[in-house]
Amino acid sequence: MADETPRWKIVGPGLVVAATGVGAADMVATLVAGSQFGYQLLWAVVVGVILKIVLVEGAGRYTLATGKTIFEGWRSLGRWTTWYFGPYILIWGFVYGATAMSSAALPLAALFPVLPLWGWAILMGLAGFAMVWFGKYATFEKISAALVGIMFVTVIGLAAIAVPNIPEMLTGLMPSIPGQSGIFSTLALAGGVGGTITLAAYGYWLREKGWYTPKWMRVMRIDNSVAYIMTGIFVIAMLIVGAEVLRSAGVTVSAGDEGLLDLADVLRARYGDFVGTAFLVGFWAASFSSIIGAWNGVSLMFADFWGNVRKKESGHSDTRVGGKYFKFYLLWLTFPPMLLFILGKPIGLILVYGVLGSLFMPFLALTLLGLLNGRRVPKQWANRTHTNVALGICALLFGVLGVQQLLQAVLPILGG
Repeated sequence: MADETPRWKIVGPGLVVAATGVGAADMVATLVAGSQFGYQLLWAVVVGVILKIVLVEGAGRYTLATGKTIFEGWRSLGRWTTWYFGPYILIWGFVYGATAMSSAALPLAALFPVLPLWGWAILMGLAGFAMVWFGKYATFEKISAALVGIMFVTVIGLAAIAVPNIPEMLTGLMPSIPGQSGIFSTLALAGGVGGTITLAAYGYWLREKGWYTPKWMRVMRIDNSVAYIMTGIFVIAMLIVGAEVLRSAGVTVSAGDEGLLDLADVLRARYGDFVGTAFLVGFWAASFSSIIGAWNGVSLMFADFWGNVRKKESGHSDTRVGGKYFKFYLLWLTFPPMLLFILGKPIGLILVYGVLGSLFMPFLALTLLGLLNGRRVPKQWANRTHTNVALGICALLFGVLGVQQLLQAVLPILGG
C-alpha cells in the first residue's frame, strides 16, 4: 500500500519537476536580486515556493482523482485550450530546445575550451536525446536525482562558504518591495521558482511512476512538497551568494546565462580555482537536468495532446514513453533547434514564443480553477477555499508577469 512506503522512496516525480524547472535563468534572476537588494526579497522566494506547490499539487490531484491527463481536462473546458496549446508546444519546443542546449554548453565551453559553444550545445542535445530515447522512466528519474544532488550540494556549499548574515536574512522574511524598480524583481522571484510548462508534466510522470489512483494522493503531496522545499532552499542559497559575494564585491553580472560565468570568475578570484570550477559543474548539472526533464516530460505532453487530437484513448502505446508521437516530439526538440545555432534566433519566432509563453502560467492556474471545482472532479478531491484563493493569486501574479514579458517581447520590435 502507498501509506506503507518508506518516505525516502516516495520522492520521485516531484523532484524531476523541480529539477527541470530550476535552470540557469532562475539562478541568474535570484543572483541579481540578491546582489541588488540583499535579503529584502527572501519572503518572495518563500511565496514562490508555496505557489508552485499549490500549482503542481493541483495538476497531480486532478490526474489521481480522475484518472485523466491534464490535457484531457483542458479539452473538457472547450476547444480553445487545444487551439492555444497546440501552437504553443510546437513553438516552445523549437525555441527552448536551442536555449536549453546552449545553457548546458556554456559551463562546458568554459571548462573545456576544446570545442566552440555551438559544438558543446549539439553534444548536450544529443546526450539528452539518447538518454530519453533509449532510457526508461526509472533510469531517467535516477539520473535527474543525481543531477539534483550535484547542483544542490554545489550551491548549498557555496552559500555556506559565503557565510550568510542570519539576522539580516530573518528581516527579509517580512514582506517589503524595494521601491518601484524592485516591483518586477519581486514578481519574478515569486513567480520564477521552478518551472513553467513542465509543471503540467507532473501528472504524466505520476503515471509513468505507477501512481495513478486516489490511494497515491498522500504520497503525491509529500513528494511535491519535499521537492519544492528543496527548490526553495536551493534558490535561497543563490540569493545568499548574490547578497554576500556579488553585493559585497560590488560586481554586476551579465543578463542571461552568461551571468553565471561571471559569477564563476568572481568565485575563482575570491575563493580559488576549486570553488569556481565546482560552481561551473553545478551550473552544468542544473542546465542538463532541465534538458532531460523537458525532453521527457514535454514529449509526454505532446504525445498525449496529439493522441487526443487523433482520437486515441489516453494511455495508448503511441502516447507513452517510446511511442511514435513521443519520439516525434523528442526529435523536434533536439534537431530542428540546432539550425538556430547557425541562423541565429529569428525575431518573429521569438516574438510569437514570448507572446504564447507569457500566457502559459496564468493559463495553467485558471484552468486548474475550472478543473478542480464543480463536477469534473469527485467532491472529496475538489478545491477548498484556501486552494482557490491561492490559485487565484497565482493567476493574478502570473498574469501581471505575463503582461510584462509580453511588453518586453513586443516593444523592442515595435521600437526597432
